[in-house]
Amino acid sequence: MESRWGPLAQYDWSVMAPEFTILIVATLISVIDLLMPNHSNRRPLAWLGIVGSLLAGWFVLQNTGHGVVEILNGSYRVDAFGNVFKLIFLAGTIFTLLMSINYLNRGGVKEEEKVVDHGEFYYLTLTALLGSMIMSSSADAITLFVGLELLSISSYILVGTRKKHLLSNESAFKYVVSGSIASATVLYGISFLYGLTGTTNLFEMADRLGQAYMAGNALLIYIAFFLTFVGLSFKISSVPYHMWAPDVYQGAPTPITAFLSVVSKAAGFALIIRFFITAFRSVVDYNAANGPHSVLISELLLVVGILAAISMIVGNTLALRQTNIKRMMAYSSIAQAGYILVPFATLTSLIFEQTVFYLIAYLLMNMGAFAIIMIVTGDRETEDIRSFAGLYHRAPFLAIAMTFFLLSLAGIPISAGFFGKFYIFMSSLVMGNYWLAGIMIATSVVSYYYYFGIIRQMYMRPGETEAPLRVPAGIAVIVLIAFIGTVGVGIVPDSVLNFIHANFPLMDLIEAAGQ
Repeated sequence: MESRWGPLAQYDWSVMAPEFTILIVATLISVIDLLMPNHSNRRPLAWLGIVGSLLAGWFVLQNTGHGVVEILNGSYRVDAFGNVFKLIFLAGTIFTLLMSINYLNRGGVKEEEKVVDHGEFYYLTLTALLGSMIMSSSADAITLFVGLELLSISSYILVGTRKKHLLSNESAFKYVVSGSIASATVLYGISFLYGLTGTTNLFEMADRLGQAYMAGNALLIYIAFFLTFVGLSFKISSVPYHMWAPDVYQGAPTPITAFLSVVSKAAGFALIIRFFITAFRSVVDYNAANGPHSVLISELLLVVGILAAISMIVGNTLALRQTNIKRMMAYSSIAQAGYILVPFATLTSLIFEQTVFYLIAYLLMNMGAFAIIMIVTGDRETEDIRSFAGLYHRAPFLAIAMTFFLLSLAGIPISAGFFGKFYIFMSSLVMGNYWLAGIMIATSVVSYYYYFGIIRQMYMRPGETEAPLRVPAGIAVIVLIAFIGTVGVGIVPDSVLNFIHANFPLMDLIEAAGQ
């Protein structure tokens, strides 16, 4: 007898256990928050979110190694590519929740600096995480856009959770406006693709885009590519959609700034890689003078390379002028987006491994840096870079850890960031993109100036006070894990890259289920 649930019963819903876990925990937190007295401490809700994220991570690991599984008529796809990105999202969210426990419960904060609704802060962080996870596994433009908007809308609210803070309100408004324009741009680009192919499924779209190209619709395919890429560049804060980042990073609560710089950016890269590699891979020009060639590799990715170069130049150059530490990190984030786009622009066989390796390194060094920024700026009640003056004498461990995080961001040897850039640099040389490799080297050298400016403050400038800086246990745990990870990955980078290659066969991205 047919199930009363009809077609829904035929799917293996267990593969969505990570997403269901986050959804259930976020719902529980929202309900418990509503039932708790107004003045009760919401800290247990953060721990519930952390436990839920750890459980979801366990489910992701259970899904690893079982090949490709598709549900919902192929619109949702659980594969190695999505799994490795989900682990990055979950780790970043756990760090964010640990940071927020201290941030939301600190004393002596001005009224306008406070986040009033702590429960809302926690469950919106989880819904943003859920949107990221949906994005990484979407094989259909509709589910892809649903995940994108779930992440975006949650992020808009989180940026403005300091409701009485003028700068926070301003940054949230700018974020909403910029994000809405970006979403409209993505939808407009997808509408071209749907018009050309008659489907929203990325694999079916790939099969039909090649036919559309040979039928004389090359211009429309180029327009669709540019519109969708420009719109999605908003999520990774790369040129040409980078303008929002400095204001939003400065105005958002520091844990949310860290979340946007790591989780939201990684989700953007997961979406860009899955969408473009899957949908455009079959666009081949068979009438070229030099024989058949991939339009994606030969023509479209040149534009990505140019935007990557501009992102590296703009981000590092404008960071030189910043005195606010969070704005400086925003411009650094724009430059980092340019570095991570380089393997996508070269499209080597190791594009996925290189991207994932760099994002892991970026997760560790950025989360560690923002945890220290939160403590130092909160103690000094200013976000000026001078707040780091004399930090080595007040908290030697924090100063040493921050030094390693900054060296890793700059790409100095014996750090995770160095090998992340080194692998990307070598792939550019192998593929003959010498101009991209040269820009990587030149802009990395430029970044030394502003990264070493912070280090100079910590060791060579006297602070206004010599009193020891108290470090909460949660922040100490974040800094310690990030420090060990940054140094450890820098010592054994090949082991990490080989582990990714062996356990996450990322070519599952373009393979059909059941192969």
